Amino acid sequence: MNRNGPSQNTGDGGATAMDLGFFEPAVERMIIDTEDGLGNLDGNSTADIPPPVQHKTAASRATDDEQFGDRIEDIRAPTFVELEKDTITEIARSIWQTSSIAETPRKGGAGKFDRKIVEQIWDEELEGNQFSLRKIMLLEFSQYLENYLWPNFTEDSSVAYVLSIVLMINEKIRQRTLDPWSGLAVPEQKAKFSSFFFRVLKLLIGDYDDQRKLTLKNRRFLLIFLIHAFQSLENVVIREECMKLVGISIWHGLISVDRREMEFERDGKIFEAWARAEKRFAKRDDKAKERSAFERSFFSKMIKSYYTILFSISGSGPASSDTVLYCERFIELVIDLLSQLPTRRFFNTLVDDHLLVDISFSSGLAERGRNALSRPYDELAVENNTNSSGAAFFNMLFTLEFYARFEISDTTGEALKSDEILHEHYLKVRRLQKLAFVKYRDDLEDFALANVGNVDSIESMRRYLGDVKRPEVLISLCKDLNIRTSSLLSRYEIAEEQQRWEISIDPETRNVTAEQNSKLFGTDFLVDVLFRRYGRRARQIDQINATPIYPNEEELFNDTIAADSKNFTNSHCLPIPKLNLQFLTVHDYLLRNYNLYRLESIYSIRQDLEDVVRRLAPRYNPEHQTVENRTAFDGWARMAVPIDKLEIVQIGAPKLGDSKPSSVLADVSFSVGSYTDSIRAEWDSLRPHDVVFLLSLQAAPDLPGWAEHQLMQEKLARGILRNEEPTSGQAFRRKWGLRYVRACEVIDKLGDDGRAIEESKLMVSVEDGTAMEAPRIVGKRRTLRVAFDTNQYALDTRLEGADVYGTLNVIMRRKPAENNFKAVLESIRDLMQSEAVVPSWLQDVFLGYGDPASANFRRMGRNAVTKIDFRDTFLDWEHLVQSFPNQNIVAKDGKTAPPPYLLTFPNSMFDGSNEGVKGKGGVKLAVEEQIIAETYKVGYMGPYPEDVPKRNTIRFTPAQVEAIHAGTSPGLTMIVGPPGTGKTDVAVQIIANLYHNFPREQVLIVTHSNQALNQLFEKILNLDIDPRHLLRLGHGEEGIEVEGSWGKYGRVNSFLEKRIQLLWEVDRLAASLSVPGAHGNSCETAGYFYTYHVQGAWEQYEHLLRKAKENPSNIGEEDCAKLVSSFPFAAFFANAPQQPLFPPRDTKRTVGESVLSYIEIAEGCYRHVEKVFSQLEEMRAFELLRTHADRSNYLLVKEARIVALTCTHAALKRRELVRLGFRYDSIVMEEAAQILEVETFIPLLLQAPVPADDKKTGNAPVSRLKRVVLIGDHHQLPPVVQQPALQRYANMEQSLFSRFVRLGVPTVQLDRQGRSRKSLAELFRWKYGNLGDLDVIGQGISTTGRPSEYGLANPGFAFDYQVVNVDGFMGKGEHEPIHHFIQNLGEAEYVVAVFMYMRLLGYPAERIAILTTYNGQKELINDVVTKRCAWHPLFGKPGKISTVDKFQGQQADYVLLSLVRTKTVGHLRDVRRLIVAMSRARLGLYIFCRVKLFADCVELRPVFERLVEKRPWEHLWVRPNEMYAARQTVLEGEEGEWMRHYLDTGLECVSDGKADDKRGQKRRGVQKAAAKGKRQKSKRGSATANDQDDDVEEEEEKGLKRYERFARVVEDGTNDWETSTDMVGKKRLWRVIKRPEETDEEAGVFGIEGVEHMGAFVQQMMEEHVEWLKNRDMEQPKTGVEGTEE
Repeated sequence: MNRNGPSQNTGDGGATAMDLGFFEPAVERMIIDTEDGLGNLDGNSTADIPPPVQHKTAASRATDDEQFGDRIEDIRAPTFVELEKDTITEIARSIWQTSSIAETPRKGGAGKFDRKIVEQIWDEELEGNQFSLRKIMLLEFSQYLENYLWPNFTEDSSVAYVLSIVLMINEKIRQRTLDPWSGLAVPEQKAKFSSFFFRVLKLLIGDYDDQRKLTLKNRRFLLIFLIHAFQSLENVVIREECMKLVGISIWHGLISVDRREMEFERDGKIFEAWARAEKRFAKRDDKAKERSAFERSFFSKMIKSYYTILFSISGSGPASSDTVLYCERFIELVIDLLSQLPTRRFFNTLVDDHLLVDISFSSGLAERGRNALSRPYDELAVENNTNSSGAAFFNMLFTLEFYARFEISDTTGEALKSDEILHEHYLKVRRLQKLAFVKYRDDLEDFALANVGNVDSIESMRRYLGDVKRPEVLISLCKDLNIRTSSLLSRYEIAEEQQRWEISIDPETRNVTAEQNSKLFGTDFLVDVLFRRYGRRARQIDQINATPIYPNEEELFNDTIAADSKNFTNSHCLPIPKLNLQFLTVHDYLLRNYNLYRLESIYSIRQDLEDVVRRLAPRYNPEHQTVENRTAFDGWARMAVPIDKLEIVQIGAPKLGDSKPSSVLADVSFSVGSYTDSIRAEWDSLRPHDVVFLLSLQAAPDLPGWAEHQLMQEKLARGILRNEEPTSGQAFRRKWGLRYVRACEVIDKLGDDGRAIEESKLMVSVEDGTAMEAPRIVGKRRTLRVAFDTNQYALDTRLEGADVYGTLNVIMRRKPAENNFKAVLESIRDLMQSEAVVPSWLQDVFLGYGDPASANFRRMGRNAVTKIDFRDTFLDWEHLVQSFPNQNIVAKDGKTAPPPYLLTFPNSMFDGSNEGVKGKGGVKLAVEEQIIAETYKVGYMGPYPEDVPKRNTIRFTPAQVEAIHAGTSPGLTMIVGPPGTGKTDVAVQIIANLYHNFPREQVLIVTHSNQALNQLFEKILNLDIDPRHLLRLGHGEEGIEVEGSWGKYGRVNSFLEKRIQLLWEVDRLAASLSVPGAHGNSCETAGYFYTYHVQGAWEQYEHLLRKAKENPSNIGEEDCAKLVSSFPFAAFFANAPQQPLFPPRDTKRTVGESVLSYIEIAEGCYRHVEKVFSQLEEMRAFELLRTHADRSNYLLVKEARIVALTCTHAALKRRELVRLGFRYDSIVMEEAAQILEVETFIPLLLQAPVPADDKKTGNAPVSRLKRVVLIGDHHQLPPVVQQPALQRYANMEQSLFSRFVRLGVPTVQLDRQGRSRKSLAELFRWKYGNLGDLDVIGQGISTTGRPSEYGLANPGFAFDYQVVNVDGFMGKGEHEPIHHFIQNLGEAEYVVAVFMYMRLLGYPAERIAILTTYNGQKELINDVVTKRCAWHPLFGKPGKISTVDKFQGQQADYVLLSLVRTKTVGHLRDVRRLIVAMSRARLGLYIFCRVKLFADCVELRPVFERLVEKRPWEHLWVRPNEMYAARQTVLEGEEGEWMRHYLDTGLECVSDGKADDKRGQKRRGVQKAAAKGKRQKSKRGSATANDQDDDVEEEEEKGLKRYERFARVVEDGTNDWETSTDMVGKKRLWRVIKRPEETDEEAGVFGIEGVEHMGAFVQQMMEEHVEWLKNRDMEQPKTGVEGTEE
């Protein structure tokens, strides 16, 4: 058999194999679609490729989306071909760029540094190309910053040099690369970064000496850099530079000394801070003073510069996009500074003094934005979607005003309560009135004497102050209040600045701009200024309560708030909140998350809505009788159906103080007659509280050709529809006639009689909880009673001439899993209105202030727990000592004993003075002090198997023990768990320890996914935890692979079943005690029986036990026998497995020893009896409660001690849990790094606060939460956010876990992995610093001393991991049938062919996973598998075909990974995704990609250097002479027989390197004999036949042993391909197959040269298999009925 490559024989002779269809043109036409317009990847001709047929996977997902036009070409990343051809690449390769691929000739640093190169790149490539985003991306990808710019930066570097660095840093952050400041803002480069930062500041205000002129676009780049710097305050170097700009010294820029004194009067500590700052300034030298003076005046100058630019924009007419974008960025910077307390403290006063909010609202740009947003959707001009519309600026001003007037003390940082805010407001107005009365009584007497409530509105202030006869009075009043009454810049200074920055003003708008600017500081302006400082403002929570919770059509299709995902580049600011390190208050935190979560929901709703509308295809139908409804539908949709009738049936009267209705109910009728039964069932599955959407689709009539042309010309003339993006929201509404969208909540389903069908009451029996069949809805008509949002209904009634609800004609539903946004938003809104009490020990850390370690268990002071029962955490004394390597473990009694251990830790560990030292593996341990260990004996619990407690069997590492200790102690515990380090095992042990140490406390378990929750739950059930105390909430419990039902209703049924069982035990016990009566009738009667009979019988017997315990050595034989015979429950335990219950006394033991053992047995049996009655007592409530709902709620609140649920279910059910009185003391959160911020926060507040009994706080409510354990890995993928704008700009993908890590909260990192073999772990170990391997991984030896699966190499492959280069297949690489649905046929075919090869070698399919980085490729691989091998019993399907993202948290023995991309790196540039991809495999990882593309990416270099430098990457290297089946001891069936044959034919080559003819003849003879005798011995057979069978068995046994002997084992060290043939000096755990003197050909090793080669090779192996089957069938002896040969 030729194993070195595919056969070249193309003849028709021999057996005919089953054709797999590899690489036939007809088959490829079914797989790939080359009509997507992308063309040939590498520029080669594709004329010879047959025209393809559209593939079903791509076609089924294709839509009618129009192309994006040329604009999309400017924002997409440069492709591989473009990278190769661009001049920047040529320069980079010759000077600075490095590569991971060894044969690439370029080396970093080969070219000398030349400043002219920087200037040339700036002039020609950047500025010469109008700062093309693709050029910037190309420069950043070539490591321009790391390898050239930053290493050669000096203080005298040119302006272009500084700007180039700024552009590269901005680009890294725009692309969301991890740690963009790496190598720049580090302590070693502190002075250099400080110099660079100062240069940036000077350029921002125009202070530079250079012939090059800075444009406004250049300044915007600098401004964006400053924004990024203030968003990275966790970096110590950056924080030190930024905080200099916002210190108290900036108050030198206030209007006057009086204003400063006014601020000092508020808090005396402020003056002390001012005095210290002035003292430090006075001590500096002249150079330092010059820089400090510059820094303290920087923001004052920046505001003035901003006004210069702002005043150049008019409220109408053309406007420069650069000026608008600069103003938007400046407002973004100010918002960021005001939304973080350290930067806000003094800066907010400067903002108020410079009237930033007031002047911005009065500007022409604000007027422009206000006008743009006020236009109706059908007349919306193009400016709304361009950079100069001002809409984003206008929306951002409201956020700016909100934070400028935020309800917090700027000096102390404390949140102000509502009564404090109201009191302060009245004091301010009274002071204003007093000043008006004293100094301006003649003009403002009415204002001064009016009631406060009559003067604090904007209308009343304009009435009292705006009509003052003498305007100078108002100006004088403002001066007395230290409010500016004139501009910071004169008209001459403004004109000079505008000329300096080359800000051009259109002549047509110059007069308009001048007129607008002249209105500043007029009477109306000053009144507005006074109102913003003294007026009554609506509370933010009131505004939220008045806002509809459901989105309407304006919000759904507003591209200004949330940019279109297809065109979003993260290069412009958006008027949406951002998540960063710090928050002002809990309310601020909730408000930001509320708005972002709502926007994320809007995005997903819009996707569904657009899909439904397109499928319905509405059109105008003039034949309809009513004018209001002349819309017909040419299509149909599964998720939407036309409405037959909508009728509002009830409008509730407003509640006291409200102006909106209390409720709005309507009946919606529609027909499902045209649907199939399955779709009809989906509509019938709608339940109460589900949210549906009602649409108003009013198609416009088709105009005649000339009329349509005239209308189009008119719109073009007016600026409407000009260059309009077809993907914009407003264009979509116009095209399909979508006028209104209203959401509502399902209340009931109505029957034909109009009465509600109460399914929830009919589904479950009230009496016994048994399930009953739900009523079936008959007919085609369906009617739902729905509730509309009352806020939205109130707004709709105010619309003039609009009948919103009368035009709704389509109802749309969504998938239940994607439609839970309402409950989550309501939970957040409830928290904003309630006492959202965060534990006091956690609040500062949560908001991002104070000492990050203040919530650590070592800093909990008097709340610390110094004595913990670790129970079965430690397996033995040696394990205990090893778990605390830096501490001294001392046995309390001086003797070591087996576990369990009760450890007492020294008090100094928890007093805060001992911060600990870094121990082995990076674990933070306390300094060496004694830990007292004492043990105790676990009592005998009973004679039945269920009485034996379950024990932990895992030998935890020191880091895991530290995590368990921290998690069991009060405080915040952060556990970082790299892949395979046992995060779940640690979590389970923490929960078990909490369960046993604190029996009166409850534990809440939260995970992100149902799968993780089920895995955690299964492991909990394997420990010594009573199942009756476990409860799992939510859906997904069916995935728990343990017998039983663990949901609320299932646990109730289990309790009821257990009750019957225990009552039967009570009857049996009563019978054994000869006590007649119905004692097992109920829990109550059982309790009486226990009190009056069982306890009495035990007390009599206990008297004997006490006497025996007092002096067991004096007990005689008679007393010992009496002790056994007097046991009252002997008859009850007659069915125990161990009989007799008291074993006969061992004569080798003394009587006293036997007595003690008998006492232990007796007490253990009574413990069993006590447990029976204690359980019945707990179940007594289930007899009193009659309904299943009451029983399940009682179980949740009273019985369950460990409650598990997902974070989504926690958000959905918070209101219900709080109402029930649910409580818990500890929370353990797995997958914390994958959960959104707010979804992590809500589970912390699933219980109502309790009154505090504290002298300081009085009865203020506090949280009873004592422990928060967050377990995750921030180096893996973050939470999923669908909207790119929210993910990349708003940082919504930030988890609470990763934010805490950024803040510097202490973490415990698990440091030993037990998943991947040692060599594979190197691919992700680099990210975790000190990650080691468990002994079974590192040594590769099992407990028996033989190689474990981690030591044995992968049969059939030359390497345990390898990256394989896959260039264009059939002239194509990646292709994209629809947006972001990327596929690569070559890689799909390759991975499937390798899978089939592995199956032919005997690899189990369930141990193989095929992973990819894109959904499109996953679907393509599924199709290829279906076509190639799924139908064949020898191959089947792999265990898993999934994307990398979906496979996070899972593992497989062998992973085939397709990276898909051949043009750009794509989202794999996110190192977190790469870490997930590299860490899924246990034994083998084979990666298929375009190697050169990924190897040149600097973020991926740590991995690809290991992949390409030590292993070949051009071809896949295989060893087809090996078989996986040789590892198996049992080979059965036809497949096993083929594997044995394959193994026999390959053993000679394996063992000897060359096949021996004689041995080969003998082997063939043995095989023939084996086939003839079928490996069976016949009683009537001859001795020769028996001997022959013995030879067969002996030869097979030798063969297996021979393979085992020569099985390849992974080397102990680096497996270097270049030296793999040199065995000298290599330490081997086992002998390798390939001998030193053998060539590759002799050893059967060769490289697969591409996709075609692999497919042909698999085809040849399959043909040999078929030939072998044919020969076997021909030689198979036929036997008759009697077993004789025919």
